[in-house]
Amino acid sequence: MKRYGIANVVTAALLFFAGYAALFIAPDEATMHAIQRIFYFHASSGWAAMEASLIVFVANVAYLAKRNPQWDWLAVSAAEVSLAFWSVMLVTGPIWAHPVWGVWWTWDWRLTLTLILWILYVAYLILRTLVTDPERRAVFSAIFGIFVFLGVPLDYLSIRIWRTQHPQPVVFGEANSGLDPTMLKVFFYCSGVMTLLMILLVRQRYKLERLRYETEELRLAAEEHEEHVDARPGAPASRAGKS
Repeated sequence: MKRYGIANVVTAALLFFAGYAALFIAPDEATMHAIQRIFYFHASSGWAAMEASLIVFVANVAYLAKRNPQWDWLAVSAAEVSLAFWSVMLVTGPIWAHPVWGVWWTWDWRLTLTLILWILYVAYLILRTLVTDPERRAVFSAIFGIFVFLGVPLDYLSIRIWRTQHPQPVVFGEANSGLDPTMLKVFFYCSGVMTLLMILLVRQRYKLERLRYETEELRLAAEEHEEHVDARPGAPASRAGKS
């Protein structure tokens, strides 16, 4: 427990410095000025969302291959975390867009695909609540989760395939694209911190999912034991029978 506490404190300190770097170390952008600084958390949250979605995809494939419930725990844990980061993207994007574009939202490819992914991951989590049998729930959600991930590479490539209102890539983009060296360092630092935060959240959520699974197993075992005792000849009437 002490180790996790240290990890939480270190991550919080790194996040604090990321905010400081985005606000005070990165140079001012020539055209958008202060509002551009939201980029360092908007874009880095997008990277963390895609990384978490990749974990969901790998865990779902692994579950279908091995049928080990631990992969299902990892899949649902990463799905919830990815949904949180997709939500950050969808909230910070319009905040940045309104002063620059003059509108809160426009239905270009990147924005639309991101919204669709957000809806699909919400549906993924809802699906898990509709299936009570643990094995069937894991199988159905794994198949659906693999299908959902197919939209992630398309979302990433959308601003490279189509000319949309969303800005073209400034990292790993065309020859004339790019960031100021200090901006690039701050962006990579913020992306690294967001990745670290994503991993920490997935680990914590995984522990909770494992505990939930173990509790459910104990409950089912207790119910089976009670049914076995009630079924023995001469056994006293169950509480339900007495009432």
